[in-house]
Amino acid sequence: MSTDLSVLQARLQHEFVDRALLEKALTHRSFSADHNERLEFLGDAVLNLAISDLLFKHLSDLPEGGLSRIRANLVKQDTLHQIAVELGVPDHIKLGEGELKSGGQKRPSILADALEALIGAVYLEGGYDAAQAAVQQLFAKVQIEPEMQASAKDPKTELQEWLQARKMRLPMYRIVGTTGVAHKQTFDVECEVTELRLTERGIGSSRRAGEQAAALAMLQTLKTHGKL
Repeated sequence: MSTDLSVLQARLQHEFVDRALLEKALTHRSFSADHNERLEFLGDAVLNLAISDLLFKHLSDLPEGGLSRIRANLVKQDTLHQIAVELGVPDHIKLGEGELKSGGQKRPSILADALEALIGAVYLEGGYDAAQAAVQQLFAKVQIEPEMQASAKDPKTELQEWLQARKMRLPMYRIVGTTGVAHKQTFDVECEVTELRLTERGIGSSRRAGEQAAALAMLQTLKTHGKL
């Protein structure tokens, strides 16, 4: 792992005053108990807002459903993984020995999560304007056009659009349990649709995968009840 973070900060267009905050954003749970998952949680929300704002301004004639699908395409793991690689995150990510041996430095879920953690860290230190500027810089090479759609709707996007079409609140996701050692954890995630008083759970090898599994279970329940 490289200790020179100057290039990464230049690409983010944000030089951290708090070096410890930057290093925490690059620390996986397999390396230390002081890891980046809380920053990832924050960065996920900031990223979605910044991308929503970007799409709202650039695609003024596109309806809500189209905007949602394009946003889903931009914030999905594959896209974030590619941007994280271009940013140089693999050279700086801190991983435990077991995770390093199993190829964690190249694992898309780890790199995508670290990218969100970096966005969360920029937000904490510089506020939303700094975080928004960082997101715009990270996505500057991405061609955003009305024709850009997710090739296939993932379960979370499909569930979100179904609820939005019926003027219902978005589903809530929460981690209800984890099992396994630090570098090989399984996440048990609950999906709740409050207005329908429905909850379903899903299990995955990452928080994202668990949320997708829980959303898929919820969609299957809606189909079983004849609502979908």
